[in-house]
Amino acid sequence: MSDRPPLLEARQVLKGFYGNPVLKGVSITLRPGRVHALLGENGAGKSTLINLLSGALAPDGGEIVLDGKSLTRFSPDLARKAGIAVVQQELSLTPELSIAENIGLGAYPRRFGLVDYQELQRRVAEVCGLVGLTEAPDTLVGDLALGRRQMVEIAKALFRRPRVLILDEPTSSLSGHEAGILAGLIGRLCEEGLALLYISHRLNEVRALCSHVTVLKDGVVTADQPLAGVDAEGLVRLMVGREAGGLFPARTQRSIGEERIHLRGFSAGMVRDVDFVARSGEIVGIGGLVGQGQEDFLLGLYGAMPASARSAHLCGRSGLFTTVGAANDAGLAYVPADRKKEGLILPHSIASNLLLPSLDLQARRGLRDSGRERSLVAELARRLTIKGDTERPVQALSGGNQQKVALAKWLPLDPSVLLLNDPTRGVDIETKREIYLMLQGFAADGKLVILLSSDTPELVHLCDRVVVFSEGRAVSALEGDAISEEAIVGSAMGVSNREVAA
Repeated sequence: MSDRPPLLEARQVLKGFYGNPVLKGVSITLRPGRVHALLGENGAGKSTLINLLSGALAPDGGEIVLDGKSLTRFSPDLARKAGIAVVQQELSLTPELSIAENIGLGAYPRRFGLVDYQELQRRVAEVCGLVGLTEAPDTLVGDLALGRRQMVEIAKALFRRPRVLILDEPTSSLSGHEAGILAGLIGRLCEEGLALLYISHRLNEVRALCSHVTVLKDGVVTADQPLAGVDAEGLVRLMVGREAGGLFPARTQRSIGEERIHLRGFSAGMVRDVDFVARSGEIVGIGGLVGQGQEDFLLGLYGAMPASARSAHLCGRSGLFTTVGAANDAGLAYVPADRKKEGLILPHSIASNLLLPSLDLQARRGLRDSGRERSLVAELARRLTIKGDTERPVQALSGGNQQKVALAKWLPLDPSVLLLNDPTRGVDIETKREIYLMLQGFAADGKLVILLSSDTPELVHLCDRVVVFSEGRAVSALEGDAISEEAIVGSAMGVSNREVAA
């Protein structure tokens, strides 16, 4: 089936931004009945290529070819009409609308010029069944957990009955069960003759789902070949051009210091009656299935969600924080999972995003030092290995570099506690390793790092202790040799269903 004529192609496309070439003669061919992987490191050009294939950008050279015909005029609307659908890593849903309204948005079926609600209900029920959405169709999307919103995004793409489906990090916020549903769905879509382009940094997932791979490095195709016989190490070699080093840095001996957080009977959102103690110099993991209260736990600690406790001591103070500003002043910093909506101001410059928290502090003190600010931006950019003009909009950066900015903007404040919500979600291997080294450095400097991660191996290889949540409760606290993927998943699934104080 993969030898059938291509549905969509890029032929020797060129694209640059701000005078910097991003794609340098890239070609890719998407065929019916084939799941085609697109891999590359941070900044390789994957997102730019997706935008060209979906009409969001026009190439500076080369051509986009649909059904064998070169497109002289292309746009997102024409792409949708041609049956090209994209599920972006950053969701494009409207929180104030229901599941059904989001799924059908822009493509409501009509009869006699009016919305055909009966047909809409039928088709929404059909696609919800495909992706395992069991919530009522009138549920507001804003009330859903991130993983469920991701499934709505996928259902929205399928609602238009596409011929070409582009999936950008589709499992980055999904539970294991949801990822399994998606894997089965991809197999069925492939059998039905869809052409699928699959972008993921989870290499075992790529090997399990895809039959062909195109690899980008610095805007150039370095490999375009079948995946048969290529293991995960081989994929890394294709991506980075060398033998894969260990993804996770070696553990280092650190001094564990004083208590930074001591909670008894803590509750926030769906979190109920959690005991938790953490000390300076530790990396403490927060694990469990998606949507079991882990995010509420961090938000409650940070003063971004109402919380209560029988007793609480945070950063040398008694009581919980009731505002984010109070938490920041006490030395807490929070990096959200959704960097584009909550962690960065995309149209603003890289420099202004890096300075944002410290500007607030300076404004309250009535002080500004432009020379110091320029030096600080230059130093942070050097540490982050971000090259080029820092006056560029931060949205011009790749996703991995954006995430580094979202993390590093807190460094000028020298926080004593870092609350990190899935900080490596959807970033490439090299950037992950950079972030892991940063986290180890924070802990070595005496900071407390609390790491919420949906990537279980991160918790195993980085954390001194892992607290597993299920249904809003801390059901196990794993330490030392007891930390393993099996133990974390087993606790989350109720295999070890005894509640242990953290």
